[in-house]
Amino acid sequence: MNLASQNQLRSAWRTLSAYTVLCAVLLSQHGILAAAPLSVGSALPEMKFKDQHDKPVVIPPDTRWVLMASEKPVSDMVSAVLSAEPAGVMTRMRLVYIADISGMPALITRMFALPKLRELSYSIALVREADEVAFIADFPRQTGTATLLRLENGRISSLGAVRTAAELRSGLGLPPATYVPGN
Repeated sequence: MNLASQNQLRSAWRTLSAYTVLCAVLLSQHGILAAAPLSVGSALPEMKFKDQHDKPVVIPPDTRWVLMASEKPVSDMVSAVLSAEPAGVMTRMRLVYIADISGMPALITRMFALPKLRELSYSIALVREADEVAFIADFPRQTGTATLLRLENGRISSLGAVRTAAELRSGLGLPPATYVPGN
């Protein structure tokens, strides 16, 4: 290969490299601009998960509530509230519960978490894999709270963060829990 051909080849590679860098920058900027946190008026994006029984979970268009927890103490609080309700409450309320367990080590998930979750009488959409984490990346979150979204026609009509069982019950319009002596 002569010197002129080598110079042309280097020039072509520099041009291609410059275009590659430019495309990467533009695509990353587009990603930053497109990823806005969900807020009132936002359409709920299409999401696909699997529940604790490995069955597909999609959020149907008539869903009224989406509840998301991403910390174990918060998930325990949500589970306590939902477990205290009669069977089928989530269906009647058109409620989808999403639990982010992606940070849990796989061995712990398989040996301990999933067997315990399978004992529950309701479905939990589990966030376990990176592609599922992307579905919830735009959910507003606060440490120590569950995110509660109210939907109307697939759009968020209100959103809140609930810390306690009483706040969750109130947010969902459930009656206050009754105290049973001896429990």
